[in-house]
Amino acid sequence: MDGEDGLSSGEQPCDPRLHAPATQRNREPILDVLSRVLPGSGIVLELASGTGEHAIWLAQHLRPLVWQPSDADPDMRRSIDAHARLAGARNIRPALAIDVTSRPWPIEFASAAVCVNLLHISPWTATEGMFAGCAEILPAGAPIAIYGPFKRHGQHTAESNARFDSSLRASDSSWGVRDVDDVSTVAERHGFVLEEIVEMPANNLILVFRRQG
Repeated sequence: MDGEDGLSSGEQPCDPRLHAPATQRNREPILDVLSRVLPGSGIVLELASGTGEHAIWLAQHLRPLVWQPSDADPDMRRSIDAHARLAGARNIRPALAIDVTSRPWPIEFASAAVCVNLLHISPWTATEGMFAGCAEILPAGAPIAIYGPFKRHGQHTAESNARFDSSLRASDSSWGVRDVDDVSTVAERHGFVLEEIVEMPANNLILVFRRQG
């Protein structure tokens, strides 16, 4: 499992860009899946975009999709926008302030949603809130792609994930590696069905959910 590698700031003292080393390692496998499951056009809402490095990479490789990054942390939103300016990416919108546990979100419609490394470093209410919010803005047939470490049928998929889960819960008792079955139950309650589970490097998964009619 990648774990949380920590963030580093840009090279200049006033540079708001932040960097997460894991994004360099997992971005290509994530892109391979998203290029297959996302629609060919429209707006993709990325929840909890973090530093913005995934947003830049994915947007540049998934044109003509328009990428809408978001994050609850103002420092992350500044980093996202700074990365976008430097990259000159024209299909990335300014980052929105979205806390998945609070609604309404400041966006009325999206064609798809993406979420990378959020559910295990947030309380369970974030999982509930993510699906509830997406149900309000995604049309029938729209996908949600969720990347991260997950348990399957109550069991960790690797010993490293079990150790990571223990460290998360020691840091914050409301955090932890979620079980695919539990996430699917919440998704179904909000009108989403698990369509595909894709195994990823470092014992991670991508869960692809689809909005039902």
